[in-house]
Amino acid sequence: MNDLWTVKYRPERLDDILGNDGSVSTIIQLVHANNLPHLVLHGPRNSGKSSTVFALAYELYGEGYERNLTYFNASDFFDQGKSYLVRDKRFIHFLGTDDPKKIHTSVISIFKELVNEYASMGSIDADYKLIFIDNAESLNTSAQHALRRIMERYTRTCRFILSTTQLSKLIAPLRSRGLQLFFTYVACEELKPHLRRVAEQEGIAVSDDALDALVYHSRGNVGDAILTMQYASLQYPDSELTAEIIYEASLAEVPEGISMLYESATKHDLTESRKTIDRLLIRDGMSGSEVIRYLYDVITRSNGSDEEIARLVLKLADADYHMKDAANDRIHLEALVTEMA
Repeated sequence: MNDLWTVKYRPERLDDILGNDGSVSTIIQLVHANNLPHLVLHGPRNSGKSSTVFALAYELYGEGYERNLTYFNASDFFDQGKSYLVRDKRFIHFLGTDDPKKIHTSVISIFKELVNEYASMGSIDADYKLIFIDNAESLNTSAQHALRRIMERYTRTCRFILSTTQLSKLIAPLRSRGLQLFFTYVACEELKPHLRRVAEQEGIAVSDDALDALVYHSRGNVGDAILTMQYASLQYPDSELTAEIIYEASLAEVPEGISMLYESATKHDLTESRKTIDRLLIRDGMSGSEVIRYLYDVITRSNGSDEEIARLVLKLADADYHMKDAANDRIHLEALVTEMA
């Protein structure tokens, strides 16, 4: 019960992945044809991109896939900088120190050298390795241009897989180096049976209306649905999970900053709204899409009239639409809160 169910029930094989049949079947065909190119996976958070990469690695290399798969989280790398680098044991031998104050090289230079080093080393027991760069939208322009050149240079020894929630933030030359595959959330008819299987394997009782509530709350986000069910089962260990329990658990998951943003925006307190947006994006590391998703939860559960809720939801939809092709989430979030009062 103490293990994260999202990790415990992560699919091992490509055939086990829920939804995204078109993108997953394309990858399966490429693997069978022994013709896997660089990949650019794009889509919302928790839509199965990372799970697909790990399943692909298992498909290619079997139980020991870790030795042929290198994982970089660009968000941690560039947002946390040297403090993150010294915490990752893989980088100690390269840096020569675990003290961030003794690292005089810039983070961008370290990134270029690390990726170049991993890409240049061929695999011992396979035709090529995989280098997976998650949250690739966090790479600045210089890092993206460097990565493009490395991808061109080491195509024979490795395949790069980039994952991003904001494809527009990747430069065109980098996007063109890989096959772009879109991922989205899982359909309700697939998610509900999956949640029932997880509940059965964990030995917890879940009513049918609770499963419907999980599907409604998560809107196809498998990770959110499973985490909410796990949280609810921990809060009520000896009870059958009902829709009411799921509703309480989902409310507890909304970050405090989101409620604060909603309150300040509806009161037209733009100064406080801007400060809260900064905290959510910088300190909490949320994307603009995540902020909008949580705002949707708060708005639809508020005590406002149907007309007011509908008005705010339309504002969210407009902001979400414009944000998909934007380079700066903060600008569109600020524009959103000015229209919410």
